[in-house]
Amino acid sequence: MAEEHRKVLPGALAALGIVFGDIGTSPLYTLQTVLNDTGASDRETFLGGFSLLVWTMIMVVAVKYATVVMRADNKGEGGILALFSLVGGAFGKHWYSRSTLLAAAGLFGAALLYGDGAITPAISVLSAVEGIGVVTKSLQPYILPIATIILFGIFAIQPLGTARISAVFGPIMLVWFLAIGGIGLFSLMHDPSVLVGLDPLYGLRFLYKHGANSLVILGAVFLSVTGAEALYADMSHVGRSSVRLALAVIVLPVLVLSYAGQTAFLVSHPQVKENPFFATMPHSLVLPMVVLATFATIIASQAIITGAFTLTRQAMQLGWFPSLNIRQTSDTEYGQIYVSVVNWALMIITLLIALSFKSSDALSGAYGTAVSTTMLMTTLLIFDVMRERWNWPLWKAVPVVVCFAVIDLAFFVANLLKIDKGGYVPLLIGLFIYIIMTTWRRGITLLRAGLAPLGECADKVLTQLHDGKLIRTPGAAVFLSRYDGVLPPFVTRHVADFHCLPEHVVILNVKFDTVPRIPADERMAIKDAGNGVWTINVKFGFVEIPNLYYVLSQVKEAGCALDLDTVVFFAGDDDVVPDQKKPKMVAPRRILFGFLYRNAVRASDRFTLPRERLIEIGHQVGI
Repeated sequence: MAEEHRKVLPGALAALGIVFGDIGTSPLYTLQTVLNDTGASDRETFLGGFSLLVWTMIMVVAVKYATVVMRADNKGEGGILALFSLVGGAFGKHWYSRSTLLAAAGLFGAALLYGDGAITPAISVLSAVEGIGVVTKSLQPYILPIATIILFGIFAIQPLGTARISAVFGPIMLVWFLAIGGIGLFSLMHDPSVLVGLDPLYGLRFLYKHGANSLVILGAVFLSVTGAEALYADMSHVGRSSVRLALAVIVLPVLVLSYAGQTAFLVSHPQVKENPFFATMPHSLVLPMVVLATFATIIASQAIITGAFTLTRQAMQLGWFPSLNIRQTSDTEYGQIYVSVVNWALMIITLLIALSFKSSDALSGAYGTAVSTTMLMTTLLIFDVMRERWNWPLWKAVPVVVCFAVIDLAFFVANLLKIDKGGYVPLLIGLFIYIIMTTWRRGITLLRAGLAPLGECADKVLTQLHDGKLIRTPGAAVFLSRYDGVLPPFVTRHVADFHCLPEHVVILNVKFDTVPRIPADERMAIKDAGNGVWTINVKFGFVEIPNLYYVLSQVKEAGCALDLDTVVFFAGDDDVVPDQKKPKMVAPRRILFGFLYRNAVRASDRFTLPRERLIEIGHQVGI
């Protein structure tokens, strides 16, 4: 316990860079967007906007995520996919069933985070670089080109790995938070009376005063908490206690100070039309703060990109995404991974978004729809966790969830009003990823069902083995199987094709569990099936990178002697075709699944098996 406490403080510092980059840079653009949507510049408007920002952060970030949602960890791992696995993580027989609705909510919420991952770097970097326009108007034409170069650079360095760079993320973000907090405090000292805006009644009166336009304003207010999902998703990197400590001691107080300082400045200078974040500070500090803000937004973008990599790995391990090439970029930090396809796809989309919208103000319309929808999905899932996992009675669970749901629905509807201003972008990205996830899962299920009849002759093969009537060739072979059983369909089909089996056969069945990591003593189950045939069932957690060579090196202790330098690996390479009798997938989805299946990483790559000793056998399967 003492050791855990000693890790909390360093973890809190690291959390500033890993967890709070997005929400920590929101003062760059949030209040400006709120005031633009409000269209007024009087004291009551400024105080009302400040009140809404503060209480939104308190209710969404501090209460919902830090206090409640972060309790729903899957053995230390967070994020909506981890939450999704806690509630079952599978579709039911009917679209209206509880399991189907929860599965759809979890998957769509996860898919939307890719849309957020494309927009966050664009709006963050643009908002930081726009500060040079405050220094001198002559630099304004260079804002977009500079931002584009920085965005390209962020994605370009990903293949190099960010383990070393990430070591300074926390200290840089600490400087950032202290700087914006100090500037906010300095400005607040000129008019401390704006702190009356901490009274939530100012925010409620503000919404009442603006009537129907309040929903538009709430869409802008929501920008202050778009990074809240990161508290939950990234808590495994530093620990729940560290995240909460950083939030309570630094992040939340500093953000309140920053918004209070901007409000105090605007109350004294209502005629100012520039970004209040940069307008608040002395002119001599603008350029240094632009540089610091640029570093802060790069860190925020890095956290989002890393989160997309982690989300992809989790989806793959849970069986909702085709296998992609994942490379570990650090030998000490497990979370440091690189997924090439995701990186370059995000880069292209992010650059297109930045070049299309051209400014952070224009881009604010596209920002928030994805995260607000994911937050609503999280509330639906957390209610099920409260009832089924925590055994909360209805009288306790319903008021909490209703409170969260009212807030989430208000922001969800508010952000829907921004669809025509760019909000459709992350929704389309999320919908596309959702279609990929569900198509892949359905296709794999049908593929396995199509291969099942190949195993009907397993008993015949077992009899031949027992009676010594099957030819045994010298050597050893490892068959990679997706099925339980002594002789899965893949092996019986091999016997039917070649009329023989090697002297030593290992049926290796690899599964990925719905928990993040599997203890070493639960990793592997070995069984001697007799006649030189062994079955090995291996389990990995959904955040683990499978190392089959290491697993096979351990089986000698059980009496299964394998020479890993000479053993031959057999894997399936099936071909998907339309079922001639009754197609089980509509043509567009079958074509999409076929494309995904053909381009997915093969077993030799995913499990780092030697290609020179890998034989792939293909079968045509109608779906």
